[in-house]
This record gives sequence, C-alpha cells and structure tokens, in this order.
Amino acid sequence: MKMFWLVLAASLLVGCSDTPTKTASEEKKAESKALDPITGRQAYQQMYPAARSWAPDSQPLQLKSIRLSGVKDGKGKSGAWLCLFVSPSRARVKTYTWSAIEAEGNLHKGVFAGQEDSYSPSRQMQPYLTAAIKTDSDEAYETAVGKSADYLKKNPDKPVNFVLEQTPRHPDLAWRIFWGESVGTSDYSIYVDATTGQFLERVH
Repeated sequence: MKMFWLVLAASLLVGCSDTPTKTASEEKKAESKALDPITGRQAYQQMYPAARSWAPDSQPLQLKSIRLSGVKDGKGKSGAWLCLFVSPSRARVKTYTWSAIEAEGNLHKGVFAGQEDSYSPSRQMQPYLTAAIKTDSDEAYETAVGKSADYLKKNPDKPVNFVLEQTPRHPDLAWRIFWGESVGTSDYSIYVDATTGQFLERVH
C-alpha cells in the first residue's frame, strides 16, 4: 500500500510538470501582436489626452496617416497616424503618433510623444477645434471613392493616404484624401469637409 501512494504521488508530480507554459519568446510575440488599423478620429482621440497633459491649451494643427508595410490598411483606416499639436501659450508644437506596431521612423506601438519645437502662427495651416472633426476618415474615404470611379478603375492598386488640416484653400476644416505615396507625388486628390462631410473639390 505504501508503494502505491509513492507511485501515485510521483505520477501527479510528472503531470504537473507537463503543464504547458508560455516561453519568453512566445510571451514577447503575444505582446508585440499588431493592433488593428484605425480611423483618423480614433487615433486622434487616443493621442489627445497625452497632448493635453503636455499643454492644457494644446490644439491639433495637422493629422495625417502613415502607411506601414506590416499592417494592412482598411477603408479609411491606417496602421499609423501622426498629429501635430500646438500650444499657443507656449509657442510650441509637439508631435504625437499612434501606431499598430513597432516600426521604423521612431514609431512605437500605441501612443508615443515625439519631438517638440518652436511654433509661429501661419495662415497656411491653422489650429482647429476637436469639435470640428465630425466626419471621420472612413466616411471621407467613402465620399472620395464615390467621386473617383474613373480614376480608381485606371489605378486600382495605388495607395491612399489622408491629411486633416485647416488651410486657406477651404473655409472649414477638410480631409484631403490623396492617392500616391506623398502629397508632393500624388496626381489625384479629393477634399471633403470634415464637419459637414460634403464633397469639396477634386484635384488632378
């Protein structure tokens, strides 16, 4: 009988030691799993609290998408976003990013505070109120697609990017949806009012 209990105890110990546990590499892989791409307003809402902690009077100056090779973009969604915030009282501008993954270009998963620099007001790009962002990037994208059937038919694989800013070009805050790697190299853009959601103009 004594031998029976010894054998039983040994088998239980073996059973416990066989319980699968995550290795350090597996845990690291789970932690680094990419977040889903999100819309511009969603990214902005995640960066906003950090910017307000930096400067209580901070306001967005420009929000733009960043395409990542490791994250598949959605319709109006991106794997990374960058927002410039300004503090009028401090005359400073600071960069914040949201990224689905760790990536090149000083992009870190989640919200990350970047560089800070001096700021001088300019008519070419003005700060805007959060309340003005009533139309999100996915909604602006649908409007842009609806106005771009011919272009998309000829250029089905061109990357699409987004910029949200207040410029003298239009009286209200506007999304610029452009096809191409950068604004400078793009041959086609659609502007959509970020407050009303209305189509503004086509540039090509």
